[in-house]
This record gives sequence, C-alpha cells and structure tokens, in this order.
Amino acid sequence: MEKLVLTTEDSFSIVTHLFLPEKSNQRLLLINSATGVKQQIYFSFAKYFSEKGFTVITYDYRGIGLSKPRKMKNFEASMRIWGSKDYKALTEYIRLNFKDFKKYCLGHSVGALILGMNKNSDMFDEFVFVGTQNAFVGNLKFRTKIEAYLGFGIMQPLTTTLLGYFPAQWFGLGESLPKNCAYDWRTLILNRKSTNSLLDKIEDYSKNLTQKVFVIRAEDDVWLTEKGVKSLLNETYPNLRPVHRLIKISESEKGEIGHVNFFRSYNKKLWNIILNELI
Repeated sequence: MEKLVLTTEDSFSIVTHLFLPEKSNQRLLLINSATGVKQQIYFSFAKYFSEKGFTVITYDYRGIGLSKPRKMKNFEASMRIWGSKDYKALTEYIRLNFKDFKKYCLGHSVGALILGMNKNSDMFDEFVFVGTQNAFVGNLKFRTKIEAYLGFGIMQPLTTTLLGYFPAQWFGLGESLPKNCAYDWRTLILNRKSTNSLLDKIEDYSKNLTQKVFVIRAEDDVWLTEKGVKSLLNETYPNLRPVHRLIKISESEKGEIGHVNFFRSYNKKLWNIILNELI
C-alpha cells in the first residue's frame, strides 16, 4: 500500500492509497466511497483484489477522513464538488499512469451517483454499483421513510445550520460532513428528482455512459429498495447496461451485509462475487 496525495484542479489535496499487486493482471479498480465513509473501510477489500493481480485505488473526498480540514465549520465542499473535482483528479491520474490497463470503477452508494459529474467516466470498461439508488424518500420502505423525513427534514438541517457542518456520527450516519455535502444529501432524499436534481446544477455526463454495470444489492439494506435502484438506472443512467445481483443474508457468514458491511473482512467470502465479474 502506497500513500499518494493528488491535487485537484482547484488546488485541494486529496489523500489516496494505491494497492499494487506483486504480479499485475493489467486491471485497475478505483473505489468511490459512500457518503461519510472513510477509505480505510475499503482497505481489506482493496488488499484482497491486489492479491488477485489488480491495482486498486482508494481515496477520501474533501471533508472526509484523511482529506478532512482542521476546521469543518463552513468548509467549502459538496457532493457536486466530490464528483466534478475530487473524483476527476483520480481519473486524470489514472489516465496518465495506467493507459494500457483495463479500468473498472466501483461506486458505493454516492460513489456511483457522482459518475455523471465527470466526463472522464467514459474511460472505464465496466462499473460496479454497490448499495446505490435514487434515494428519494418516496422510494423507501415505510419505517425508513419516517426516519428519513425526521432526520433529513428536521434534524439534519437544524444541526447543520447551528454548527456549520453536519455531525453525522451523532446519528450513526458515518463521518461528519461539510455543510453543503449535507444539504446535497438532503436533496437526494427529499427531492423527487434525487440524483438528477444535483446533476441539473452541474455539467451532466450521465447520459454519455453506455458501459456494462454490475449492480449489487443486499437483502438486508434497509436504506435501499429495488424501486430506488431501478429509478437510478432508468432515470439517471438510462444507457448503462445493468446486470443485477441480489445478495441474500444467508450468503454472509455473519448474516449481516446492510449498506456498508459488504466491505467488512468477515464478508470476504462475498468479494468473489465482484472478482468473478471482473476477471
């Protein structure tokens, strides 16, 4: 594992880790993290793939993990900046340094939603979507819908306005978020257009993407529904070519997958699902 610091076009430093195999299979996998999830969560998964010959790259968006500023209050970042600046810096690095590799991008949750914000997304041979959807509250199940209205309709804007950032860890929602990332997340939940409402505010390349996409959904992910997944593929990425895979709880040795735990080492057995797709 090698630490790199990449500079975005607006001169922000993004902390990145490069997992190099002993013997390369000329395949590269970029991992776009979920909202508020530090890149360390993906390290075991990345190491596993590097042992199989893949070059793997993880990174933190600005405001998250190792790319976090000293002071979060009023720090300038948004999900749109994550896609158009941070993720773009990674693709520019890959374009320059891995020209002859087959290239794959795994988008976990918001990591798939930002693909349409970067014209370089067309460089990838295939995408893998894990736990991602158009997260509009109308696509959610009843209990989660109530939690979403209370959390994103009341508590999230209240705490974000008071503190100048969103203390997501208070609510079990991962790392604290810069305020505009939090407001973008709120838009994804409460605006009927969801992802498209963010793409409307930025240069949108989502309809240019025509690759195959391997779409993984966990049976016990309470924040994800088949309706939301189909909405993303039909309304945001209509030209991608999806292949779906539902992972059942019984396939996990611990009986626990959820929204993030697919990447925990105790679910290592499940990682072959993606490996077998990409080799």
